[in-house]
Amino acid sequence: MALIHYHFFSGVLGKQVGATILLPGTPGPYATYYLLHGLSDDHTIWHRRTRIEHYVANQPLAVVMPDGFRGAYTNNENGPDFADYIIQDVIGNVENHFNLKKSRSARCIGGLSMGGYGALRLGLGFPEMFSSVNSHSGALLWGSGQPRKGSERDPDEFIRVFGKKPAGSDHDLLTLAKKCQDAGKLPKLRIDCGVDDFLIGANRHYHAKLEAMRIAHEYEEFPGAHDWDYWDLHVQQALAFHAKNLKLKK
Repeated sequence: MALIHYHFFSGVLGKQVGATILLPGTPGPYATYYLLHGLSDDHTIWHRRTRIEHYVANQPLAVVMPDGFRGAYTNNENGPDFADYIIQDVIGNVENHFNLKKSRSARCIGGLSMGGYGALRLGLGFPEMFSSVNSHSGALLWGSGQPRKGSERDPDEFIRVFGKKPAGSDHDLLTLAKKCQDAGKLPKLRIDCGVDDFLIGANRHYHAKLEAMRIAHEYEEFPGAHDWDYWDLHVQQALAFHAKNLKLKK
């Protein structure tokens, strides 16, 4: 397996950006897992804090871990278009420069915390791009209105990213899920959270709303908190979920 520290120019952001990439040692082309970090981290953190390289060592699966900055992977109301940056620049660049399959059936996306929100924001906002989506400990209510208990962030930063009334907009994960359902383009969904995580209430609320809307998804709670012990363990289940959906063969 190859570990690549990839740097390129983002036309959307107008700056140099980075990504950490894992490529299999087997012949390509490869399916790709886009794996997103949380609010305070960067594109190196999944590789530094988990055994992600070990977990995918025998899979015909590339892992692309881009820098998402603090933009929640959505097009900010008063700031950069971070959703377009991932879709156009990150995916566009890596699929043009590496031996990756360029089809929905070969792409999946996931992340933790802010990246959990971001994975659903991108997966549901661009359902033609991703066949499956997972969220660990996601801040899933950020786009559904003002932050709920357990989802707080700086109010000024929240408004810059999501606007004053994001409910019903493209920031709103419930709105996006309903659009996908109505269009018949819903990706496979998996959501998990630790029972001691400060975001457990947000995850339970989102799960209950999806249930009420009869939107198919997997949802599980496990022992654990908002930390790397939890994410290192449960990213393995996410990989199994995506591998089954992508029909990967070792």
